[in-house]
Amino acid sequence: MPGTPEATPAAKQVSDELSPRRLLSTEKVYEGRIWDVVSDSFQLQETGEALTRDYIDHPGAVAVLPMNAAGEILLLRQYRHPVGMDLWEIPAGLLDVEGEDFVVGAARELAEEADLAAGTWNVLADFFNSPGSSSEAIRIYLARDLADIPHHERHERTDEEAEIEFHWISLDDAVDSVLAGRLHNPSAVVGILAAAAARAGGYQGLRPADAPWPAHPSQR
Repeated sequence: MPGTPEATPAAKQVSDELSPRRLLSTEKVYEGRIWDVVSDSFQLQETGEALTRDYIDHPGAVAVLPMNAAGEILLLRQYRHPVGMDLWEIPAGLLDVEGEDFVVGAARELAEEADLAAGTWNVLADFFNSPGSSSEAIRIYLARDLADIPHHERHERTDEEAEIEFHWISLDDAVDSVLAGRLHNPSAVVGILAAAAARAGGYQGLRPADAPWPAHPSQR
């Protein structure tokens, strides 16, 4: 019948995938204290022209969204010099310990930045922080069944970390803060929205803490 809409096709699963291209050359053009800048020349197609891109070569990072028995999450306030702001964040840190398991690194950051240990771990989300300019891959964990680290075992925080402030907030209020533009840290924004989506399903769809992470450069 004219004007009758066609049946909607089944939803296609959307998934990022590796896309190897021919690398012609690579050069470290800047060596920094934490990460380096490299310059790669490559071809998109076998017969295509050479392209050159400079980017930050980053070891990757893990972040943790701590959630207590009441469903509140912990945010940390910390100064970030490149943007000149105090940001509300979640515990996070570099994967700069060679051979360290991802979730072990996350547990270390939770202990060092929040004085907490967790009995239950799940993966909330994986993302690239700025894929046009950096290789940084970030995995966010949901940490539950929390316990305080004994005072004599706590990490001594220095520099910017010495100014960290703690604030427990309901997940709903945190979502409102994200949508109102009051929170800007990417790991906090992604983690809060992912946790809200996971809560709607009773957290049953979350991946285990040891779920594969093929997008991380070390796993390729």
